[in-house]
Amino acid sequence: MAITDNEADSRWCNRIGMLATIVPAVLFILWCVCWPEIVKGRVLVADIPWMPSFDLSLRFRLDGLSLLFGLIVTGIGTLVCIYSAAYLSGHRHCGRYFFYLLAFMLSMLGLVTADNLLLLFLFWEATTIFSYLLISFDHESPTARENGRQSLLITAAGGLALLLGILLLKGAGYSYVISSWTDLSEPVSGHPLYPYILGAILLGAMTKSAQIPFHFWLPNAMSAPTPISAFLHAATMVKAGIYLLMRCHPLLGDSHLWTVSLATIGGITAVWGAAQAIGPRDLKRVLAYTTMMALGILTLFLAGRSTAALTAAVTFLLVHALYKAALFLAVGSIDHQAGSRNLNEISGLRRTMPLTALAVGAAALSMSGFPLFFGFIGKEIMYAGALAEELIPLLAASTALVANSLMTAVAAVLAIGPFTGPFKAIRQQVVEAPWTMWLGPLLLGGLGILFGLIPGWVSRALVEPAVNAFHPNGEEVRLALFHGFNLPLVLSMLTLSFGIGAYLLRDRLHRVLIAPLTGLPFGAEKGYYGSLNRFMKGSGTLTEALQNGSLHFYLAVIIGALIVAVGWPLTGGVLGWVDFSSPLPDPAVLALLVFIAAAALVVVTARKRLAAIGGLGGIGGGVALLFLSYGAPDIALTQLMVETLTIIFVSLAMLRLPAIERSRLRPPRRRLGDGLLSLAAGTLLALLLMGIGRVSLDRSLTAFFEANSYLAAHGRNIVNVILVDFRSFDTLGEIIVVVLAAWAAVTLIRKPMEP
Repeated sequence: MAITDNEADSRWCNRIGMLATIVPAVLFILWCVCWPEIVKGRVLVADIPWMPSFDLSLRFRLDGLSLLFGLIVTGIGTLVCIYSAAYLSGHRHCGRYFFYLLAFMLSMLGLVTADNLLLLFLFWEATTIFSYLLISFDHESPTARENGRQSLLITAAGGLALLLGILLLKGAGYSYVISSWTDLSEPVSGHPLYPYILGAILLGAMTKSAQIPFHFWLPNAMSAPTPISAFLHAATMVKAGIYLLMRCHPLLGDSHLWTVSLATIGGITAVWGAAQAIGPRDLKRVLAYTTMMALGILTLFLAGRSTAALTAAVTFLLVHALYKAALFLAVGSIDHQAGSRNLNEISGLRRTMPLTALAVGAAALSMSGFPLFFGFIGKEIMYAGALAEELIPLLAASTALVANSLMTAVAAVLAIGPFTGPFKAIRQQVVEAPWTMWLGPLLLGGLGILFGLIPGWVSRALVEPAVNAFHPNGEEVRLALFHGFNLPLVLSMLTLSFGIGAYLLRDRLHRVLIAPLTGLPFGAEKGYYGSLNRFMKGSGTLTEALQNGSLHFYLAVIIGALIVAVGWPLTGGVLGWVDFSSPLPDPAVLALLVFIAAAALVVVTARKRLAAIGGLGGIGGGVALLFLSYGAPDIALTQLMVETLTIIFVSLAMLRLPAIERSRLRPPRRRLGDGLLSLAAGTLLALLLMGIGRVSLDRSLTAFFEANSYLAAHGRNIVNVILVDFRSFDTLGEIIVVVLAAWAAVTLIRKPMEP
């Protein structure tokens, strides 16, 4: 990163970091003020009308689930801002960093409080854009840029799928208002569009939350600064997909398709992520794979329908946020102080970085599910939730057991590897990180212990309101440190035992099970790059074909596209739509049409530019007379004036161009093609005009202008009033276009003529 030794840059970074901290800190306090009311069951709503014709309003809602996400986002966001001020001290782009960070945080807050699905989508896309800017923050690194682009393409593609699902949902007759879904009398699962709606929304959630096969962007996103990784993984970006699944659970969750899809995807992602986490030596990459595991587990439990399963999902969401943010920030401190975060290059840091070691130890114990820690409660409720399910008890329990065991082994790697053994680091002198950098990890690691000791308060104040927000069946949610000697307790003990065994055999496990899979010639990431390369080659070929530098070709493409786009839908019923039995117009109008056609013929056959200009003038004058003959003198006068002005400009320009004879060198075949294209376009427009004449017009606008032109705009000429008053900005734009055209013509005129 662009770190300098300039003291002024360091002071500036510290100052702006502390100022930026005010925003999440104030929001966290605000969330805490609302907290007691939400725990009592109240819901705070703010509704501001925005675009009622699109059923879109700025409707925000704070309930138990929004509160939990908001506390995580603002609480961890506050610690991340404090941490970043020291971590990026001396960075030249500190201001840019904090702007992206705060914008990203506000986007996430908007996402979790939006009560309108379209509004949620807007914030969803905002998180995509700002996460791209944060991942590629070190823009001088090609790797960072490529990884940022990868995350952007995958999550943005998922966003498009989500938008499609939203539109299909509306098309099926369901409301955009999220809070109304809990009161539906008939679930959407019975609608014929349900599989498509579920598939589209699930694609959006999968890409955002890095579910297989879209998982590979998450480890690559480690190019982001470490505090950003902590924020992305613990509190924001990747949890957005999980939040969406929670919100959609009342609407879409009542089907076997939902259960089977989420259980399969989540189970595979959880086991694959946990297994992958054993191999890497880079601590950030290890943490990235553990996030994959956590997201898979959350998806797996959201497949369930019982209160126990959904309680397990919400509890593990909180458990994961605490230990993951602590571990990421601690790894950042190790990298910052020791000069590396690679397990092959660091060891024995417990004496030089005792507070960081303490924070990592607490977070790792919670992550492994050690008794008395909040993670232990999370794992027990996880097993209880899996066994409570009717459809997937064995699958959920066995998947959770395998993933949690591997996670225990990974926790041991994180807690033991950097801090035990002889001292080893890239830097000779390693000291503890400044307080701004150990405060966050230590506080979050301590919360993992505190919440484990007061599970009753956590369930009442945080977990139960969140579960009831999307699963309001009135069942009590109860977390406890000890539920008695039962099967979940046995599974928790087995998890620790298997985890210790996996830690001791980690190298062999990776060599035998994981390494062969990563060497396969196919895979999701390889498929992504292959598809991207084919897309780029296809785009290059198409661009070379269309953008060949010929103005004549561009016009042909535009007209041809118009004929296809407009003409194709009409081919089915155009003959019935157009009335060919209408009587011919009177002889005077027919004479005018013949005159206009003759003028057009003069234009295309003229050998002198002056004759061509005369033909153009004849066409304009003929059209003006047509308007006049049908009782529209205002439009005729306007047409005549515009035509006159245009003719003057065109004359000035064309008379400076080479002679027509020299420019007409196109072969007869191309001229024939141009003629046929022109004939097709003219026929299409004629058919459209003839058809439009049979359609009954909506005269509400006419009535409006008739009623308001004189009273509101004080003008008797309705056309002029429309141009000058009612659509004055459009008229201004048109005038600007005309001025620019005249400017271009003047430039052409001043250019010396070629001999």
